[in-house]
Amino acid sequence: MRSTGYRRTVAALSVCSLALAASACGSGDDTASGKTRITVNCMPPKSAKVDRRFFEQDIASFEKQNPDIDVVAHDAFPCQDPKTFDAKLAGGQMEDVFYTYFTDAKHVVDVNQAADLTPYVKELKSYGTLQQQLRDIYTVDGKIYGIPRTGYSMGLIYNKKLFAKAGLDPEQPPATWEELRADAKRIAALGDGTVGYADYSAQNQGGWHFTAELYSQGGDVVSADGKKATIDTPEGRAVLRNLHDMRWTDDSMGSKQLLVINDVQQMMGSGKLGMYLSAPDNIPILVKEKGGDYKDLALAPMPGGKGTLIGGDGYMVNKKASPDQVRAGLKWLDHMFLRPGAGFLGDYARAKKADAPVGLPEPRLFTGAADTKDQQVKKANANVPVENYQAFLDGNQSLTMKIEPPNAQQIYSVLDGAVSAVLTKKDADIDQLLKDASGKIDGILARS
Repeated sequence: MRSTGYRRTVAALSVCSLALAASACGSGDDTASGKTRITVNCMPPKSAKVDRRFFEQDIASFEKQNPDIDVVAHDAFPCQDPKTFDAKLAGGQMEDVFYTYFTDAKHVVDVNQAADLTPYVKELKSYGTLQQQLRDIYTVDGKIYGIPRTGYSMGLIYNKKLFAKAGLDPEQPPATWEELRADAKRIAALGDGTVGYADYSAQNQGGWHFTAELYSQGGDVVSADGKKATIDTPEGRAVLRNLHDMRWTDDSMGSKQLLVINDVQQMMGSGKLGMYLSAPDNIPILVKEKGGDYKDLALAPMPGGKGTLIGGDGYMVNKKASPDQVRAGLKWLDHMFLRPGAGFLGDYARAKKADAPVGLPEPRLFTGAADTKDQQVKKANANVPVENYQAFLDGNQSLTMKIEPPNAQQIYSVLDGAVSAVLTKKDADIDQLLKDASGKIDGILARS
């Protein structure tokens, strides 16, 4: 799943508008007035005024530098709509350069809708500077089919003000689930509707967080060959047992359950929640939309110390694209997203002037000198308390980064049932819940 948001302040955006004619998505004819014409998506909508302006500015500067290329951008909400994505793939209606989640890569290749970029990436100067684990996501059977744009990893957002009020050290967030449980109990004891720890348990989000928590314990959702569920394990039981005991024994998770991301963000923004799992891009939303304060919001690595869930997005190229369109698309991606300290996501000075938050620890796309440059520019323009995120940066260095499982949304729907059960039923049978969920997941994997 996507963590929360598009770039810095709004949710991820845009597939080809339904109002566009089918032929307007994949361009078909790759020339327009002697230029190579490419269609691209994930353009911010007009309602996201700042992001829209930046996107248009960057396209204009790209076309000025590349007068032989014409970029036609499409916007809608969201960037990828699960309800239309597969239909567009099957109908051959994707843009020439189209947005995907990390979890889409293999599927798009399997249905033969992605161009093989392997012969072209040598022309993309920035490709070798990108994190290998992100590049690997778009590599299928040794061939390159996409370019990563952003990446996120899950961590623990916590309220420093509530930590201090509960007699806890705000500079020492919990490193284990046992410590988190103890801290949550102390925070909930403050009373007045204060909740120590909150978690999602509906709309597939409970399954998403179960996966993240299982990774943090060193477990996996499916086997390495992708054929069998691996949740009915000591690690899987530990996840559900911990949630059950925090809810019913400690009373540290509050009485209201079946929460989704907006509910939990509202609780944190209002100062009534001590901790919840999230990625760094939640923090601007908590401040801009939910009433939080940057100085009170800190970020720690996933408790457990073994692993964390990573996600993100990137772009793939339509199989119908001509060689000239492939080259033009890669040039556009390089200009928009792959320049350290510049471009749509990396022009930190421009973002700061627009009062967008600068200094969050992610996304971190580059390695080596490119990463050093990007971080230097970010630090020079930081307008948020970067010291609040240092624990997250330090702790992530020792964690195993693991992508979401195959058939993620279907699996998350199954796992929602197990998570919601332990949070709403005091007598929930954890062993039976895991057994039943495993059978359903095995069925999903067998059909895929």
